Amino acid sequence: MPPTRLDACIPKDVLHALEQGRCGDPFEWLGLHQHNDHWYVATVVHGAAAVDIVLLPDGEACSAQRIGEGVFAVYLAHRPDAYRLRIHWPEGKEVIADPYAFEPLLTEGTLRAFHAGELNHPGDILGAHVVHTNDVSGVHFSVWAPNARRVSVVGNFNRWDGRRHAMRRHDHEGLWEIFIPGVKAGAFYKFELLDQHGHLLPLKADPFARQTEAPPATASMVAAPLSVNWHDASWMGHRGSVDHDHLPISIYEVHPSSWQWDEYGQPLTWDALARRLIPYVQELGFTHIELLPISEYPFGGSWGYQPIAMYAPTARLGNPDAFARFVDSCHVAGIGVILDWVSAHFPSDEHGLRDFDGTKLYEHSDPREGVHQDWDTLIYNYGRHEVRQYLLGSAAHWVRNFHVDGLRVDAVASMLYRDYSRPEGEWIPNKHGGRENLEAITFLQALNSAMAREQAGVLIMAEESTAWPGVTRSAAEGGLGFSYKWNMGWMHDSLSYMQRDPLYRRYHHHDLTFGMVYAYSEKFVLPLSHDEVVHGKGSLIARMPGDHWRQFANLRAYYGFMWTHPGKKLLFMGGEFAQHREWHHDRSLDWHLLNDPMHRGVQHLICDLNRLLVHEAALHRLDHDPAGFQWVVGDDTHASVYAYLRHGGEGVAPILVICNFTPEMHVGYRVGVPEGGLWRELCNTDSAHYGGSNQGNGGQVHADELGCRGQPFSLALVLPPLATLILRPDRSET
Repeated sequence: MPPTRLDACIPKDVLHALEQGRCGDPFEWLGLHQHNDHWYVATVVHGAAAVDIVLLPDGEACSAQRIGEGVFAVYLAHRPDAYRLRIHWPEGKEVIADPYAFEPLLTEGTLRAFHAGELNHPGDILGAHVVHTNDVSGVHFSVWAPNARRVSVVGNFNRWDGRRHAMRRHDHEGLWEIFIPGVKAGAFYKFELLDQHGHLLPLKADPFARQTEAPPATASMVAAPLSVNWHDASWMGHRGSVDHDHLPISIYEVHPSSWQWDEYGQPLTWDALARRLIPYVQELGFTHIELLPISEYPFGGSWGYQPIAMYAPTARLGNPDAFARFVDSCHVAGIGVILDWVSAHFPSDEHGLRDFDGTKLYEHSDPREGVHQDWDTLIYNYGRHEVRQYLLGSAAHWVRNFHVDGLRVDAVASMLYRDYSRPEGEWIPNKHGGRENLEAITFLQALNSAMAREQAGVLIMAEESTAWPGVTRSAAEGGLGFSYKWNMGWMHDSLSYMQRDPLYRRYHHHDLTFGMVYAYSEKFVLPLSHDEVVHGKGSLIARMPGDHWRQFANLRAYYGFMWTHPGKKLLFMGGEFAQHREWHHDRSLDWHLLNDPMHRGVQHLICDLNRLLVHEAALHRLDHDPAGFQWVVGDDTHASVYAYLRHGGEGVAPILVICNFTPEMHVGYRVGVPEGGLWRELCNTDSAHYGGSNQGNGGQVHADELGCRGQPFSLALVLPPLATLILRPDRSET
């Protein structure tokens, strides 16, 4: 016969801790346990009027005794095969499985791998996952918080009461876990933590959450497994064998919340973007879409560059399935998807990673290492393998689960240098006394090596604004291992040149030639990104000098120069139709401008330049090989004329490019070429089709057997004002 008094089964100090939600190891006391040869069940259910223990399989009910505030327990006559809790709430009854009746789901192997920093996909283990165990469905929660005294899951399934679902601690690894029966996908939750001193911390969102509540709300959501019917098997099967270096890449950079709004003045959802954005990008001929960061972020004005949930697509535009459908639709349309991905820093919002368990867990403890002074954000501690696992797992998650084709890593320069944007005395040297962030270097090498090894064909691009050597050299050869580096120097110099009055460009001729001095030191992307149309810089068209006509002519000539220059291409949305207004994240692009033939002409030009980039091998095949470029005229400073040849290797017709960056038209301007015969004009940015004055060469010109500047033949050309010409020999006549 079991005893009737339950006081002795749980010591008083433990009982008080359970009442107050301060018990560090509730699994030792709650659930089914044996005391003095008798079995008992104890549970914590604050707010319940009564609790019954229903024994399975026969259904016998035993009324539990309230032994403390919200704490119920009952002795049993024998050990049951299983049991359920029948909770009597003031508003009704609820029958559930007891979370404290389940064994740990984290295996010893998983715990060891996590502790050693060897989990390739930590997001498959940590966070919230819908599971079915012991014939019971629910959600398994797990979180890393090694310095917390107690961690609980709170949510709309337990009245946000941290005393209800305190988690099991794995001491050595600092991991906490609990399986909560009955919780379903779509539930909102956070973690409630007591720090090592017993102080209650602000509720924390799940770092590994795969879905979130729509901002400004901040809860994590239990995500259902992706249920997308993928149609991109051909794309994915081919991706690993693609040699991007010798293929055309033209990237359309998009802030998805402000590209286009619907008829109600709201940003388009992922499904609506699939219907509108993808056909638009197809029509313009871009090969890739690059999305500004979509990992959930609390502050819209950060444009996504202050993410707080590195595994969850922002809920602003739809659920994870919707984003996966968008990627799938891009692939079916032959368009790759690149994500901006932020591993340099994270925001200081109290529900995020800051002081996660009451200590500097994800960030550095010393503000000279842990605080980013430019953005008032916090810097990841790349020296902790748990932090590296978190970030590497995020990168793999987007590529593996959402089929994303590339990541553009933001603010790499700020990661590489310990003294980045810091005055003397406000940074800590590395162990060798240098300014290099050795831990960040190791992290970036690990990122790129893992991607190259496990996700062949995926592009990893660096926004790196310094002269750090070997950004695109493999990690095995001592480099960082990126696929490409944004050419910030080219962008700065070329825009500086284009903003000048043509009268004074002759004094800055080297701004456009200098880029070729280092063009092959790395594998480059030429970026005209979002950063160039914000913060008072003005739009690209607004930065061009001259009257209305000359502004458009300058921009068209500049695009012709960019699209024929060695390097992959990137253009931020709105640039393709010369949006006048500076970009704002909280407004749609000004699509009405396409009613103006001048703006429409720029759009036509971008379409034709992309078509040429794809179809003319000389414009892309040797982007990263010095054999692919040859100056023909690089020193005509007086006329501000540049001419060069692009080559594509044996059997590929060369492309001749001539840029005239003054409003003066030249007639009979002689340019040397390597072949005789007829040369056809593939593109003239002064064409009336693009909004120009329609000056040119009638679409073709015959080469003279007159050597010029080291070439055996030459062309006498009409150079339109503020224009770029693109020509190719017509070999069909030979």
